[in-house]
Amino acid sequence: MITELGEQQVIFLKERDGDRNFPILIGIAEAMAIDRRLKGVATPRPMTHELLANVIGALGGEVEKIVVDDLREHTFIATLYIRRNGQLIEIDSRPSDAIALGSALDTPLYVADHVFDAVTSQEPSTREERIQMLRDRRAMLATEIEALSEILEDPEFLSDAPDGVIEEQRRRLEAMQNEHDSIDDVLRKLG
Repeated sequence: MITELGEQQVIFLKERDGDRNFPILIGIAEAMAIDRRLKGVATPRPMTHELLANVIGALGGEVEKIVVDDLREHTFIATLYIRRNGQLIEIDSRPSDAIALGSALDTPLYVADHVFDAVTSQEPSTREERIQMLRDRRAMLATEIEALSEILEDPEFLSDAPDGVIEEQRRRLEAMQNEHDSIDDVLRKLG
């Protein structure tokens, strides 16, 4: 599902021979790259993911598979498996980039069972349940945003914490706010 609101979009990954599926928020660039490839729309010049595919190929490599292999603090983790000269090279990747690259190469995409188990233990099966799942995630983020904002406004924390810790928490707050706003945009689009 690709929406035209906000900087992040939603893609649902579904089992080929099963019923499990789950959403991942992705950026608009990755969403459009995936959409173009799935629709067979050619571009006059290579886009970023096609460029990466061309570089891998020019260096004698081939993307063998993509695995969404972990879920940490509500963030999906993927690995690109590139075969070059008989050696299998593993490269950490955001799932959205991996999927966009893989869709340009018709690369198999796998999801580790423990990831499916984690995200589908309360699997939404209807559109309404998926919308409710997004609402629940938005509410959880709102609570976390409020708590972290309070910490970042606390003069004692700001005077005692190392600059690196403060910056990391600010980045974390910004990422949560972006995700919250993106979910809000998607929910508005879905009605």
